[in-house]
Parts: sequence; structure tokens; C-alpha cells
Amino acid sequence: MNAQDGMNYAPQGKAKPVVKPGEFVFSAVRLDHGHINGMTNGLLEAGATLKYVWDPDPAKVAAFLKNYPQATAARCEEEALEDKDTHLIAGAAVTSERCGLGLRAMAAGKDYFTDKAPFTTLDQLASAKKAVADTGRKYMVYYSERLHVEGAVMAGYMIDRGEIGRVLSVSGFGPHRLNAPSRPAWFFDREKYGGILCDIGSHQIEQYLHYAGEEDAEVQFARIANYNHPEYPELEDFGDCTITGKKGTTNYFRIDWFTPDGLRTWGDGRTLILGTEGYIEIRKYVNVASEKAGGNHVFLVNGKGEQYVDATGVTGYPFFGELILDCLNRTEKAMTQEHAFKAAELCLKAQEKAVRLK
Repeated sequence: MNAQDGMNYAPQGKAKPVVKPGEFVFSAVRLDHGHINGMTNGLLEAGATLKYVWDPDPAKVAAFLKNYPQATAARCEEEALEDKDTHLIAGAAVTSERCGLGLRAMAAGKDYFTDKAPFTTLDQLASAKKAVADTGRKYMVYYSERLHVEGAVMAGYMIDRGEIGRVLSVSGFGPHRLNAPSRPAWFFDREKYGGILCDIGSHQIEQYLHYAGEEDAEVQFARIANYNHPEYPELEDFGDCTITGKKGTTNYFRIDWFTPDGLRTWGDGRTLILGTEGYIEIRKYVNVASEKAGGNHVFLVNGKGEQYVDATGVTGYPFFGELILDCLNRTEKAMTQEHAFKAAELCLKAQEKAVRLK
């Protein structure tokens, strides 16, 4: 796992299988974003069996097989989608192509697990909603900044235990390192990546809805800019947004591509959660200027006092096992379909509503 490179950041945890070998089979289709490795790691650690891998680029397939030699290179996309043993298709296609892959997977009778952001247009979202209703299949999303961060999982447990009372407000900060030379051309094509609020903003909106317990919300204002990258005219290197939930909770987040080279990791992601009885801060990937390496730093302040928790190795990543069991049992413990789609809808509306500053 390369902590310096956010595009290829792939957390690894302890194996906690919820099924026996062969009981839940998945295939990896489209490898355009390195998050496919984190998705694969999570499913394997939860006991899933990896069968096929496919991408139109043989070099991507070869690199994937080096990491996961148990997979077989499919001859074409259809071989993976039509395979009778495969329960789920995991994909990290170009963002604008993720919905199309999902529609094909669901039409083939498979559940679908895609990298974020799951859509680049509201029309794509509408087509996915219809396909879910028509087929009964799942269209799940890898919102990794909550699902694959133990500090973020720990914060959720603290909220569930009532440690800070009722959540009132969530503030999120998601800086990323651009590392432009390592990025593919599509990353700088606005139509293909969807814009910064659609892309990395999706993480922030999803975690707000989860922590605040909101099922619906409205985008109040949003802003985008390309402050410092004129050589990439369609890149947005800054964005921020304010949202109000139907229950009256609030959310503000800021995202950017300005992580300095001196930071030891790809981004100093942080979340602040205010409740009626206290507050939580999550320092997801680094505690700046601390000698202790790694992330998952959780700070809790409430009526009992101040508490620091290093969540590394404590919570694991329960989403993946829950997702597997949801697919097998047709339940919604890992994430409801409504929640996955609502987070996507709001990031698309934020992008549409955004005022361009520069």
C-alpha cells in the first residue's frame, strides 16, 4: 500500500471471513482506478472468492494478476458478467462509464459494486434506479473514506453508543495529492471524471448522511475553482459545499488537490462531528508532526472528559462482510440502496449548483 499515492491507496486488514471458500464469488471488471485493489482486498478478507478479472488493457490485467494470482483473465467482459458462479461484479471504470457497466452487470443477474463516484449525471442515476427496481440487484458504492478507514468506523460506533448525543453538524476536509504525472488522461477530462464535487466530494456527502442519520438533504451552496493548474483547464483543484439535512443537521466540506509534497501521506483527511453532548474529530490518515506513523486517530470530548483512541487494528472493515451477506440474504445491513443513491444524487446536485470562482 502506497501511502503517498491516493489513487492506488489500498488498505489491508485482518481476514474475517463471513463465508466459506466458494460460497460467494466475485469478478473484477474494469481497472481504470487503483481503488479496485482496495475493493478486492476488502472482499477477499471477508471470505469472498475472486474468479475473473477483465479490462481492455492487458497491462492492467497483468498488474492485477501479479497482486491477485488466484484470478483468471477473462477473454472478454461478457465471460465475467455471464459466469454462472459469480455473484457480484466489482468495477473501477472511468467514472462516466461506471453506470453503463453496472447496468450490464445487473441485466446479467449480478450485484454491482463500483468505485465512487458512481455516476457523472443525474440521468445515469435515474437509469440505475430503474435497473435496480427492475432486476432486484444491488448497485453498491465504495465510499472508501468512511468504509475503509478504521477511525471513521470507530467514530460511527461512538455515535451509535450516544457518546456525543444527537449529531448536529458534520464538517469534512478532504485534501488530496494531485501527483499529475501518474494520472490517466481521463482524470483531467471534465465529462469523464464529473468534477471535483462529484468525485472526491462524494466521500464527504456520504459520511455526513451516515453520521447525521439523514435520509435526505438540500445543497445550499457550492463552489469550484481551478486556482493553480492552468495546464489542465478542465481540472477543478478546489471545491467546497454546504448542505442542510431534512432533520435540520448541517454539513460543510472542503476538498482540494493541494496536498504539499512534505506530507508523509496523500492527504490530511479530517472529519469533525458536533453533537449535543460532545464532539469527535477523526484524523484519518496522519497526525501531522507526530512521530507515530499511520492514521485512524480519533479524539472524543464529552461530559466524561477527553479521550484519544488509536483505532488501527481495532474495528476492522465490517462493511465488506456485511455486503457479502446482504448479497446472499438480500438484506441491507452494510448500506441501504437508498443511502448509496442519495449520496450520489447530492454530489451531482452540488456539482450542478456550483459557482465557479476561477
